[in-house]
This record gives sequence, C-alpha cells and structure tokens, in this order.
Amino acid sequence: MVLLAAPGSADVRSYRYHFAAKGEDRSANKTVIGALRKHTVKPKETLLDVARVHGLGFHEIEILYPRIDPWIPKAGTRLTIPTLWILPPTKRQGIVVNIPELRLYRFFPKTQTVRTYPVGIGDLETETPLGTYRVARKDMDPEWKVPPDRQAKYGYEIMPPGPDNPLGQYWIGLSNRKYGIHGTNNAWSIGRSVSGGCIRLYPEHISRLYKEVPLGTYVEIIYEPVKFGYWKGRIYIEVHPDLYEKIDDMEEHAMNLLDRRGLRNHVSVEKIKKAVERKNGLPVAVGTLPEKNDKR
Repeated sequence: MVLLAAPGSADVRSYRYHFAAKGEDRSANKTVIGALRKHTVKPKETLLDVARVHGLGFHEIEILYPRIDPWIPKAGTRLTIPTLWILPPTKRQGIVVNIPELRLYRFFPKTQTVRTYPVGIGDLETETPLGTYRVARKDMDPEWKVPPDRQAKYGYEIMPPGPDNPLGQYWIGLSNRKYGIHGTNNAWSIGRSVSGGCIRLYPEHISRLYKEVPLGTYVEIIYEPVKFGYWKGRIYIEVHPDLYEKIDDMEEHAMNLLDRRGLRNHVSVEKIKKAVERKNGLPVAVGTLPEKNDKR
C-alpha cells in the first residue's frame, strides 16, 4: 500500500484511530495513521529542513535515506516523506513516548484521534527513563537548574528564561521530578539522542502540546523498536534501530510479538526479516488477518 498526502500538508494533523473493544473483531482495529508524502529538494535545502517542514525529526529522514548527504542533498531530488506510523502499544491513551522511534503520541480517547510529534531524547549515558508518570506541573518561560558539571560551560547555576535557555519557552514537568517534556533553543536536536534525559520538542510543537495537556495526564515512556498494526484487515510492521541496545535479537523479538498476538501464521516471514534488516521506520504490509479471527 502507498498512501500519498497532498503537498504542502500541515506538519501536525489529527488522525483517527480505533482500538477494537472487547468482543469486537480484531479486523476493526485501525492503528496505522497518516499518509506518505512527496517532497522535491529545493536549492540550499538540507534534509534537516525537509524533516522540520513535514513535522519529522532528523532520525526519521536519516534512517530512510542513509546514502544522501543531509547537509547538501542534490536539488531536485524527489523524496518519499515517512509521515505514516503504527500507533505504539498503550494502556492509558494519554501521552506515549516511544524511545526507539524518537516520537511522542498524544491521544484524545473521546474523539478517537491522535496527534504525533518528533522528539529529542537522552543519549546513551543519560537515557530517558522508561515508566508511567503523570504531568505534575506546567511552566511558561522556565528557569533551568544547570547541572553542576555544566555550570562552567554555561556560566549559571540557574539559567533565566531567554534564547540561550535549552528548555525553550515551555516546560511540562513529570511526576518523576527530575525529567520533563520541553522546548529547545536548538531545533536540530529533534530526532537525536542528545539530551540529559528529558524529552525535547520543536518550539512550534511544544507550544501546542503545552496548551492541550492538562495536569494529571498519564505519560508512558516505552521502548519498542518493533510495532505491529492493522488497517483494513492487513497486518503492518514498523521497525526502528535499537538505540539503547536493549534487544539481543531483533528478528526473534519481532517473532515473539507475533506469537503473543497469534499472528505468526498470517504473515510473510520473509517480509518480516526484510523489515527487521532495513530498520528504516517505514510501515510495510506483511500479512492479512484471517476472515474470522479470535475475539479480543
């Protein structure tokens, strides 16, 4: 399947989804959202520019086009933009951050819609902590308590709000008080593992998320490089690199996920292997649900 969106689409949209209710046939699920887009590289445009225009992080473009120089792509190059995603597994349907895909999902259960944003995350030495938290506080123009090992670099113990503050203009603090979701003064850090553990968004995205997230909202931070989804009775897989090196065998991990869903006999193992080998973050169809499958 190739879904194409019209050029010039907004970088953040609301997408409809549906998780099959108990007793409902599994084919009723719609957990693949978005549509692929096309983009022609303009003169002097970098792949980082392309990513931001389409609401993506650098990681999502880099893993799909590893042979293109991100700083000087050839003008006129026609790109497929990976604005197509499988929803991550969730129990709370509040905010879900999936570390390997460097992406945040904001669910609106009453309308069964979701918005999704690229993020920056912690590096290998300061990993973003996994777990379930709640939004504990919200601050505009936050001060930054500079870690002791960085105070000499920045010249502050407490950095005031302003253009040099790496927290940006908005802070969404988690119940794990050391960490939060915030903006950035370095847009090119989105889609990268470079933070001290917090979750960064583009300035234009955090301003929107800040307004739509009430205190008490559940925030799940998960680690799932392999996702399976459903759309119109077909089974899709999306695979990302194992950024924090937590999975011993990605192919075995994918097969175990299939077994838990009772789907191994309904997919092409060869297509699964190719998707795991590529790890390019692009959802691909790998099978079809049986006409009569188990109830959930």
